[in-house]
Amino acid sequence: MSEKALSLVLTHGQDGAMLRADFFHGHAQLVVDISRHIALRLAEGGKILLCGNGGSAADAQHLAAEWVNRYQMERPPLPALALTTDTSILTAIGNDYGYELVFKKQVQALAGAGDVLLAFSTSGNSANVIHALKAARDKRCLTVGFSGESGGEMAPLCDYLVAVPSNITALIQEVHIAVGHCLCRLVDYFLFEAVLELEPYLSSNAPRP
Repeated sequence: MSEKALSLVLTHGQDGAMLRADFFHGHAQLVVDISRHIALRLAEGGKILLCGNGGSAADAQHLAAEWVNRYQMERPPLPALALTTDTSILTAIGNDYGYELVFKKQVQALAGAGDVLLAFSTSGNSANVIHALKAARDKRCLTVGFSGESGGEMAPLCDYLVAVPSNITALIQEVHIAVGHCLCRLVDYFLFEAVLELEPYLSSNAPRP
């Protein structure tokens, strides 16, 4: 047995577990607040849009599938759309306008006031994600950013920021998907198990959560 290989596995597991535990310990309320606000937007007829590059594109698609199909409980499908999946749209925009606009133009076309954009960038500086967030704010969407460290350029564009305190991309993404799973579980909770918790916010004059 290779001691070096075994050490790499154990170190990765320990580092990931510590980062995840520390993040949730310090940011549990943030995750609850984001989930409640997403549930509220869905209850009011909104939808969820998601975007990201590389592994973060996979996270966007993964979470969209959890909402459209189901997460754990049996419930009606929820409206979520990953902006990373239509190759004709992506390549047309990339070819005609540049890759930095591949998500922005989709947000402009598909988003409405009351929708939610979940934007993933481990650096916080991905140009196409930044453009998407700006377009989403113009559309009066709720903006939720997932990043590492301080959040980079996306930080001031996000109503909520999930900033994982690490500069290791793989570990940041592991926490991102764990938070994403919590959002799926809690959105289901607020919509189908504890809807009374949303009622104080379900009016035009009610304060946002």
